Amino acid sequence: MPMDRIEGVLAGELEALAAKGTRKGTETVFNGVVLGSGEHGPRFLLEGGGDREYLRMNSNSYLGLSLRPEVITAEEEASHRYGVGPGAVRFISGTYAPHVELERRLAAFHSREAGMIFSSAYATTLAVMNPLISAETAVISDELNHNCIINAMRLARPKEKHIYRHLDLGDLEEKLAAAADGCRRAIVVTDGIFSMRGDYAPLEKLHAVVRRFDERFAENVLVMVDDSHAVGAFGATGRGTEEYCGAPPSDLLVATLGKALGVNGGYVVGSRTLIDYLRETAALYIYSNPITVGEAAAALQALAIVDSAPGRELLAHLGAMTRRFEEGLVALGYETIPGDHPVVPLMVRDTARTSALVKHLHDNGVLATGLNFPVVPRGDEEIRFQISADHTPADIDFALAVLEQFPGRD
Repeated sequence: MPMDRIEGVLAGELEALAAKGTRKGTETVFNGVVLGSGEHGPRFLLEGGGDREYLRMNSNSYLGLSLRPEVITAEEEASHRYGVGPGAVRFISGTYAPHVELERRLAAFHSREAGMIFSSAYATTLAVMNPLISAETAVISDELNHNCIINAMRLARPKEKHIYRHLDLGDLEEKLAAAADGCRRAIVVTDGIFSMRGDYAPLEKLHAVVRRFDERFAENVLVMVDDSHAVGAFGATGRGTEEYCGAPPSDLLVATLGKALGVNGGYVVGSRTLIDYLRETAALYIYSNPITVGEAAAALQALAIVDSAPGRELLAHLGAMTRRFEEGLVALGYETIPGDHPVVPLMVRDTARTSALVKHLHDNGVLATGLNFPVVPRGDEEIRFQISADHTPADIDFALAVLEQFPGRD
């Protein structure tokens, strides 16, 4: 069939994205990894880059577990034992022991009764919110929540949708009060760590606000937290924003296996009744394959590392490298948003300068991600650096030296 007319329309839309500055364009292709040695961490080889090695500072692998030999071995051994694919969705052909064990271990890690795994954290959020949003539900969301939460709200079509100002609990109270008169149920949903800025939701205070309004809703106010950027990378033992804030358990905690744990997939933990209900109603669980058995085994090994003395050492090193980089930025005269999370934004506040600085970093062997208007508000243009436990003091100092050499620094 001819496609000339529709392709003309699509090409025009691509041109419009490029003109707005939101077209993502060609993806970086990695050709290999050079493992760390001596005082340097791992380096990455790029397609078209020959033998040049790059320091990667735009990865979510906060603990570097994807390159750990024991994690790789766990995936290989499980793949040899069970095969490389699950074969079908779980309710059709059954499930595998590593899937069940991973769900049990994740629930225990977060002190919850039960857990479920999904193909990704994005899928988890869509799958969890949709069946819990009834025709009498209000959803109340932080304005800087991740795209997965935004799309889950659009797809589920709650009776009321309220957006409160970023981290503004007074505004959250006003939104809860407005929803209480017309809705039987409410879901307050927030990121734990906001991935663009590295700041966090004050969950202990948020829970206190919710408790004051819970009695006004016939079917309660549920608190749902997407803590994908925090689990494994935040809190004294890597249990995320709840641990860091000293907050009570959220009713629903969504997180990923694909960031600090270094593997792939997403999950939710909560009460036994909530999880049993979601197994019967969450379409992206019922009709979509789970992660592979090999990935489940690798995630089990990664979780065991996090929940151990060596894991706490990795977290301590991650914190030290984060502080070293933040302090180095300030010493060089750059602006950042200070915090303990390994997302470290360098606030450039100008689109052209941000693009020039990203190019300078790339040209000098450092990979970092620039965020320009309209991806972020005008005046909030930034470079998002992400620190990893794979980084060494020499790596951090190398990146800072490249930043010091930027011609437009002053």
